[in-house]
Amino acid sequence: MSPAPDPREPEETPAIEVAHLTIRYAEVIAVDSLSFHVRAGEIVALLGPNGAGKTSTVETLEGYRPPTAGRVRVLGLDPRRDHARLTPRIGVMLQSGGVYTAMRPPEVLRLFASYYDHPRDPDELLERVGLTEQRSTSWRHLSGGEQQRLSLALALIGRPAVAFLDEPTAGIDPAGRQTIRSIVASLRDDGVCTLLTTHDLEEAERLADRVLIIDQGRLVAAGAPAELRKAGPAGEIRFGGPPGIDVGSLGHAVGSTTEEVEPGEYVVKVAPTPAAVAAVTGWLAEHDLPLSDLRAGRQSLEDVFLRMTGPEHDPPPKPERSRR
Repeated sequence: MSPAPDPREPEETPAIEVAHLTIRYAEVIAVDSLSFHVRAGEIVALLGPNGAGKTSTVETLEGYRPPTAGRVRVLGLDPRRDHARLTPRIGVMLQSGGVYTAMRPPEVLRLFASYYDHPRDPDELLERVGLTEQRSTSWRHLSGGEQQRLSLALALIGRPAVAFLDEPTAGIDPAGRQTIRSIVASLRDDGVCTLLTTHDLEEAERLADRVLIIDQGRLVAAGAPAELRKAGPAGEIRFGGPPGIDVGSLGHAVGSTTEEVEPGEYVVKVAPTPAAVAAVTGWLAEHDLPLSDLRAGRQSLEDVFLRMTGPEHDPPPKPERSRR
């Protein structure tokens, strides 16, 4: 059975509330009666394929786009009507832009700090994101990953109660990813409500308390990563190997249907008993084929995501969606 949207009501007033949000562009529906909430001190990952409605949803929460229907609140405020009151209390991390390209990191941070009553210390934050050695480098000469780290610092300089983070580790090397993940995780301890969008499913699985998966503007799954991983079909074995192996021969050896669901990724429709696992690995060994991954009776978050949003997922008919 597919994971259902999380029906539970928050026990306290959430920091982010989305109730039956609908966004239209002329006749095109980008977001279709979407509902969810995020609490203070919670990290929630908003996932979905390109065109799912993630950007439209987040821009509405930030106050930059009006909803067509439904209700959104951030810290109890209407993001558009109360925009001036809300802005000092939120942090927004963009993937690109928003910085004068000739400015150096300390100058940018001090400028943004001047917009807030009780900002973080710019030098301390610069060190926290690992840019102390780049303090004399202008924005235009920073690498893409360094710009991402500075963008995160700018989102956090005002001590926000709610942080919107767009692809926080995009284009960043492994060491930089660890730094950013550590900073994002620390927001939980500070009581910051964090909504992040990412295409890095491993990142979502590591960081998020809950994951929301949307497709064609609708919520199709919600829950803690561990809950979502358990919610899929139990009667299968998944493994990675070379693309194009003889699935017919393997299926005959195992006694069950075997499919190559994407190049190098296979699913055997059989209960993951020790005998079945042995049959799969034995056939691979007999044919001298490497095994790159084996998941017996469990899924990764990527498995869930592809199952809920892939071509085999057939939602009820509805109007054509925009690609946002």
